[in-house]
Amino acid sequence: MNLFPHVDWSRNASIYEVNVRQYTPEGTLTAMATHLPRLQKMGVSILWFMPIQPIGLLMRKGTLGSYYAIRDYTAVNPEFGTMADFCALVQQAHALGMKVILDWVANHTAWDHVWTQQHPEWYLKNAQGDIHSYLYDNGTEIEDWSDVCGLDYQQPALWPAMTEAMLYWLREADVDGFRCDVAGLLPTLFWEQARTQMEQIKPVFMLAEWADPGLHAKAFDMTYDWSLYEVLKKIARGEGDARDLHTYLEQPEKLYPADAYRMTFTANHDTNSWHGHDGAQYGSAFRAMAVLAATLPGMPLVYSGQESGLNKQLQFFEKDAIDWGTYEHADFYAGLLALKKTHPALQNGATGGPVDIMDTGHTGVFRFQRVRDGRRIQVTVNLTGQSQTLPEGTMLAGWAWEMVQGSL
Repeated sequence: MNLFPHVDWSRNASIYEVNVRQYTPEGTLTAMATHLPRLQKMGVSILWFMPIQPIGLLMRKGTLGSYYAIRDYTAVNPEFGTMADFCALVQQAHALGMKVILDWVANHTAWDHVWTQQHPEWYLKNAQGDIHSYLYDNGTEIEDWSDVCGLDYQQPALWPAMTEAMLYWLREADVDGFRCDVAGLLPTLFWEQARTQMEQIKPVFMLAEWADPGLHAKAFDMTYDWSLYEVLKKIARGEGDARDLHTYLEQPEKLYPADAYRMTFTANHDTNSWHGHDGAQYGSAFRAMAVLAATLPGMPLVYSGQESGLNKQLQFFEKDAIDWGTYEHADFYAGLLALKKTHPALQNGATGGPVDIMDTGHTGVFRFQRVRDGRRIQVTVNLTGQSQTLPEGTMLAGWAWEMVQGSL
């Protein structure tokens, strides 16, 4: 089997998304850094920071604007602190054994990015020849992203300029890679050549916000597993059962390379702010669904605040600090992430164990096992809110789970 050249540290990694603005009352990088030892203790491997660059003022949404309306690719948003603050945070994360990837928005810029004046030819134009707000086809409707304007990747000079901006963060801040916003809207060749140049500086980890097997050929280590997310929501609402998980596993919508990583999740910044918080999406099924996201093939994501029960939708364009409360799910996640880190069958990509679905006799309980290097893990999850009888005659409480480990 041909393995993708993933960095070694990614094989048993989990990922954690950091929303700096809402993470602390201060909303700064320095304040967020005080949480790094806690996240290390929880078992986080990779920290994904939402964009930290200055946000456009022109056509800004809300009071503070969207992180994804970037005004300067090679600077830090004063709202969050300074470049020195970010470099210090990265160094601290590295000292604690964690890696840092930065959200990268290459598809569009803020209206007041300097390129709109210096290089208007790099932007998409309307029928009148004017730069216009970016129009995004989400498959259902055309969204008008009024606070940003789209870049035109048919312009060859744009490629080295954007690539050099990415390389800046490798050289100056020692980041370990990027999460690339709406990656499929750009030419795959752009990402491939950018990665080639990054690898000349250091090995990197690349996450695409997209779901396309072709992105895994040379450019990206990991893409979003939206399909599993939809199945987990369906089951939590009482509208799905074990048959949906069977279909998901046995009839994938697209054929991904054997060593492609998929990011599994119950929430991220988009789902939380625009579609609903964990309480609304999952209710009492939350932990059961998180168990599936952490033990089925893929790299599990934890979004900022989920370890404390993120039962509110964080505002996107305003200050709306997370209420950390008692960290009610921190030990739960620590157990899952430790298992991810230590069990060979749960490794990412082709080095993990395949899923063997086991018959439970009814659709309310899902059981599977994964085996690797002579070690086995069997996971059983009750997909209902009622107690269910397992094949061995014991009872499993509503939304409960069992994990059994052993050797072959």
